[in-house]
Amino acid sequence: MYNKVVLVGHLTRDVELRYSSSGTAFGVVGIATNRRWKSQTGEMRDETMFIDLTFFGRTAEIANQYLGKGSKVLVDGRLTLNEWTGHDGMRRTKHVVTVESLKMLDTKAESEALRAGAREQYKQSIGYGGPQYGKASQPEQSAPQQQQQQPSKKEQSIPEIDIDEDEIPF
Repeated sequence: MYNKVVLVGHLTRDVELRYSSSGTAFGVVGIATNRRWKSQTGEMRDETMFIDLTFFGRTAEIANQYLGKGSKVLVDGRLTLNEWTGHDGMRRTKHVVTVESLKMLDTKAESEALRAGAREQYKQSIGYGGPQYGKASQPEQSAPQQQQQQPSKKEQSIPEIDIDEDEIPF
């Protein structure tokens, strides 16, 4: 039998990373996919599907580190059926795509902007009004002085990531 699912879409939330009792990482997230089609009347219609994804192992850790809500991804996996008993004692089931391969489709700039936006959104949601991460509070300055003090893109430090190229699954 053949069980293969290929999806391209945007993540609907940040990856929720957990670890099993055996120490295996797994991540849970949702993806939204769109389809445009023309109805019999000639009107353009949109259809959006929301699908749950599960990542395992190093792929889950990488997805958690680099992806966030709104990230565009291509996933390749298989359809699985999750079964559990709800709090009310009823048996529940749902289909989930277990991801075997992941490809990030956003550019580096787009993914950094998404993560920066999520960081700002989080700070606003908790009412954080202090200085930004790693920056000391400074008195207000005029715009020309601020532009002179900001380092160029080449001078800005890029954080190092401790990942071997062989570990990246795509």
